[in-house]
Amino acid sequence: MSKTLLITGGGRGIGAATALAAARAGWDIAINYRDKSDRAAQIVAEVTKLGRKAKAYPADIAQNDAVLSLFAAVDRDFGALDGLVNSAAGLDRLFAINITGTLICCREAIKRMSLKHGGKGGAIVNLSSAASRIGGAGETVPYAASKGAIDSLTFGLAQELAGEGIRVNAVRPGVIDTEIQPEGRVARIGSSLPMKRAGQADEVAAAILYLLSDAASYVAGAILDVSGGR
Repeated sequence: MSKTLLITGGGRGIGAATALAAARAGWDIAINYRDKSDRAAQIVAEVTKLGRKAKAYPADIAQNDAVLSLFAAVDRDFGALDGLVNSAAGLDRLFAINITGTLICCREAIKRMSLKHGGKGGAIVNLSSAASRIGGAGETVPYAASKGAIDSLTFGLAQELAGEGIRVNAVRPGVIDTEIQPEGRVARIGSSLPMKRAGQADEVAAAILYLLSDAASYVAGAILDVSGGR
């Protein structure tokens, strides 16, 4: 039986790489995006070519009503939800997207997956950042703080939900070569990292897929660093 994965921010970067990796692993994919519908449509087309069902949904996850509509649409089109990856991120409305949006999406996923609510269990993977432990001094302190909240949310939800059949974990990427990076940052920082390069979105997606998979059946509350040793 196929499983359905909802990925917020699934039209670009790490979210898009995760969508394709999950499709190769046999998941059907629901992609959320806020803008750039052409990018989301491209990922849907690529997932479909891999033989999996896919659909894209525009929604601003910082808005409660938009998230309710998103999850209702996924219910309608896929019938069930087995996993959630909170990959949406933004700098323009930092806390609204990175924290509030993640909280709202977790809430709606829990309603559908929790054994307590008649679900069949599932997995949530939140996207944190190595900045949450490094601090981001002089460059990304507000962003680091927002991701620190994700670390706390992940561990707290893991404790609450482990007995309800939902595993909650997080991936904490370092400097990853995606379009969300400020211009020139990857080139400036990459060579100074222990591995002497920035990471790639596919490398983060592989970690996310592990945490979603049955291979991680006894993993909950973990925060997996994908930061090249930094």
